[in-house]
Amino acid sequence: MAPHSPDDKSEGFGEVIKTIIYALLIALVFRVLLFQPFSIPSSSMKPTLLIGDYLFVSKYSYGYSKNSIPFSPPLFDGRIWFTPPERGDVIVFKNKLDGNKDYIKRLVGLPGDRLQMIAGVLHINDAPVKLEAVDPFVEPVDRVHNQQCAIRQNRDGENVCVKEQFVEILPNDVAYNILNVDRNSSGRDNTQVYAVPEGHYFFMGDNRDNSGDSRRFGGHFIPAEDLIGRAEIIFLSSKSSPFFPWEWRFERIFDKIN
Repeated sequence: MAPHSPDDKSEGFGEVIKTIIYALLIALVFRVLLFQPFSIPSSSMKPTLLIGDYLFVSKYSYGYSKNSIPFSPPLFDGRIWFTPPERGDVIVFKNKLDGNKDYIKRLVGLPGDRLQMIAGVLHINDAPVKLEAVDPFVEPVDRVHNQQCAIRQNRDGENVCVKEQFVEILPNDVAYNILNVDRNSSGRDNTQVYAVPEGHYFFMGDNRDNSGDSRRFGGHFIPAEDLIGRAEIIFLSSKSSPFFPWEWRFERIFDKIN
């Protein structure tokens, strides 16, 4: 057998480098054009999304902007192939008020809408949305992460966090669960009227007392350009580290996000 020449080794190394570059390019195209993974770091979207949920966000749902690309390079303005989002969509967007970080909330206000919270009830264009009470949302105190809740004792004498839970039904019949403690307990429950400007959207968290959303600073409206994509499906959910399968919430894996 003939010995390998230095040229053979360099060619082999070059093939490895090319393979890595191709894999990175394919991953970049997948992330920019199709799906982006996203993890839930806060409680603002409970009970729909829990801390430790990992989900896929579809990048093509609303077309593309510079925010579709990692680090948001200023390659172009506005959106291309834009399809307007629908009321009730759970959307990831850039929040300029928080260092351009990625946020995830529910879209409740469209351009031209007038929105207001009155005694914890969302009003859209002067009409209250439908609310139906369901069983309270209960979780161990050690998982509430300092959020506002009513502390009660369960049958075993353990302290638990209890929140009122309602089904909220939007005018387009999109229905989902929301949480509240006391519908007059905070400034978020009684607000001014927010008039959504053209080309902008109004977002709220499903955990109404524990969400930094469009109710901040007298109305923080998100421009269409800052939308990243629609949350589609939970591909993993863990109570702690995703590397510990015994901590996974198997009942949530592959759940479609409503």
